Amino acid sequence: MKTNLDARDVLTESPRKIVGAPTNSKSSILTEPSRLPDRIYEQILERIVSGKFAVGDRLPSENQFASDHGVSRAVIREALSRLLADGVVATRQGAGTFVQRKPGREFLRLAPIGGIADLMRCFEFRIALEGEAAYLAAQRRTDENMATLDEAFHKLDQANSAGEVGVELDINFHVAIARASRNQLFVQTLDALAIHTFNGMNITRNLSLTRNRKRLLLVQGEHQRILEAIRVGDEEAARREMRTHIDNARHRALGDSAEPE
Repeated sequence: MKTNLDARDVLTESPRKIVGAPTNSKSSILTEPSRLPDRIYEQILERIVSGKFAVGDRLPSENQFASDHGVSRAVIREALSRLLADGVVATRQGAGTFVQRKPGREFLRLAPIGGIADLMRCFEFRIALEGEAAYLAAQRRTDENMATLDEAFHKLDQANSAGEVGVELDINFHVAIARASRNQLFVQTLDALAIHTFNGMNITRNLSLTRNRKRLLLVQGEHQRILEAIRVGDEEAARREMRTHIDNARHRALGDSAEPE
């Protein structure tokens, strides 16, 4: 299986070589107060993945977590709210917080060390950002933009057929949509998010290949619906399909290893 991790259209270098980009090592920034919820989020998530907290288990109370980790309840509350947003835990009125989904161990292997929280918040941000880019692309795309999008989509099809991960090709498709919005700030913002976007796509596409290649076809179907909405100028559909696609990607990254295909 060929893994394409270097070629990028949005950048001239591999995202792992960007000056100042995060690396797979613990960063001192994680000790800053503003990053405490991220650190607690990752620690709880790792305990869920390891099986310390199983699906259906009730998590310790906020007070217990705060005591165990030596932080305030506010920090614990924020960390739990992020796990809730990601669909990993669920709350039951008057009963507490329970584990709802167990990400597979492959997720932690592929995820950047110390950067899981950033990765998941990037998915969240991209839902809003790229949804609007797709909306504008449906309004403003030119014939040249459509030719570029069709080519990017076709290359993804070829990568899927060849069993390639195709991360850079997926990124190129999303960047082509941002360019079709005719607003350079969308492209520049995606560029600023490059390392997180790369890591997120690397995880979801690798997991799709290791589980069932039908998952890549499912993803490509989502791409096709976005593409066709842009082609016919349906702004609302383009926005909706893009938002759904990225939200699905977030949940695919955290999906249970027993998730049906």
